[in-house]
Amino acid sequence: MPHNRIRSRHQPFEIAIMATAPVCGVLLIVLDVRPQSVAMAMPGPIQAGWESGLIVVGVAGLLGVLWPGRLSTGLGIELASLLMLGTVTGMYAVALTVVTGRQGVAATSFIVAVAVGSGWRAVQIVLDLRRLTRAGQTTSLAGLAGGGAVSAGGGT
Repeated sequence: MPHNRIRSRHQPFEIAIMATAPVCGVLLIVLDVRPQSVAMAMPGPIQAGWESGLIVVGVAGLLGVLWPGRLSTGLGIELASLLMLGTVTGMYAVALTVVTGRQGVAATSFIVAVAVGSGWRAVQIVLDLRRLTRAGQTTSLAGLAGGGAVSAGGGT
């Protein structure tokens, strides 16, 4: 039987970003401040969604990484938060680019790196979930082949 390798759920950069995102979101809301690029490029409701998204991304991401139950459930929660993180960081990168142009190339590059890293980790998780599914199917098939099947009609 092939050995399935699931990538660690303890990615230091991902955890650092997930821990920082809700802090940033809360500070933006509580202090009622926004980066100039966000204020200029995003309408009010989109800004509120972006700020709330930072909070949700961080809380959900950490919840997925620390999930005490089934591995697949934790990976699924982590996957959803990473896809959302890629979205909110992508939104910020676009706003930053529109407002600052070439002057913001360094900041935009770092923000885009977070979005790309989120996508990269999301792909890893999808592959891990596929491996888990295959391993579960292989285990089920091995149980059936070994006589582990129970008849539907009941036994006498």
